[in-house]
Amino acid sequence: MRFARRRFLQMAGAAALAPAAPWVARAAETYPARPVHMIVGQASGSSSDITARLIAQWLTEHLGQQFIVEDRPGAGGNIATEAVMHAAPDGYTMLLVNAQNSINAALYGKSDFVELIAPVGGIFRVPLVMEVNPDVPAKTVQEFIAYAKANPGKINMASAGQGGPQHLAGELFKVLAGVDLVHVPYRGSTPALTDLLGGQVQVMFDVTPSSLPHIRAGNLRALAITTATPSDVLPELKPLGEILPGYEASAWIGFGVPAKTPREVIDVLNKQINAAIVEPKIKQRLTDLGGMVLPPTTPAEFGKMIADDIEKWTKVVKASGIKPG
Repeated sequence: MRFARRRFLQMAGAAALAPAAPWVARAAETYPARPVHMIVGQASGSSSDITARLIAQWLTEHLGQQFIVEDRPGAGGNIATEAVMHAAPDGYTMLLVNAQNSINAALYGKSDFVELIAPVGGIFRVPLVMEVNPDVPAKTVQEFIAYAKANPGKINMASAGQGGPQHLAGELFKVLAGVDLVHVPYRGSTPALTDLLGGQVQVMFDVTPSSLPHIRAGNLRALAITTATPSDVLPELKPLGEILPGYEASAWIGFGVPAKTPREVIDVLNKQINAAIVEPKIKQRLTDLGGMVLPPTTPAEFGKMIADDIEKWTKVVKASGIKPG
């Protein structure tokens, strides 16, 4: 995927530098002139859906046209992504992009996402938490690694689905810690957490919004956070990277548009998205979802973040031999 990474960075940089044709500049002056559709590859009520609606409301209020959220879940986000890939590059179709997009690029070894979606701006990261059933005799990451090495192939690791962020976070842990855990995929976090609470599986790397209530109630034991820095929602937890150098895994959310969308249109959207995420009420709402709001980014900076994520997950996929679900 090195070519794909290079291509993504080139596209983001070119969008920032390319001069605009006169007709493009005129179009940007009047953008948006009609409603804009914001496509989300996750279900209604998900953190992606909630984030899209928060940003859509801001854009509607500040750009004077309706930004309409359309949830098109399925195929690990590929249905929504492909719809936007083939939409007109005029700024009237946006895609909520997230970590699943970079993971899919790594899993399938395709550069479609990189070549056909232009980055606009990032919103926030969602840390995952390494958690165990309380019956597991390990109260620290180091103790868990020792326990896993003493019981190779006997510890079940739940995830919300094959090839999802939770699964890849666990696979990265397995590679860096040198342990043999048995992956057990579920259809979403809820059934996975149900079996983790019941002891049918012993460990899980889950996004904080769904696991936080169980951790705070004492029904699950949190061992570490997966982001490079501590999380405000679980400040007592150390980042896994302090124990396993090089470890970082997180879900993230941002926006993209079809490639060849005029730079001026991307700039309009980028400017407003950056304004939205620093607005106190929206920032607090995103924090309440368990997210760590990103600093305002340029399209090129957001593109580099995505390219780096794809490169990381490509290495994990190759090292672990993961196949698409």
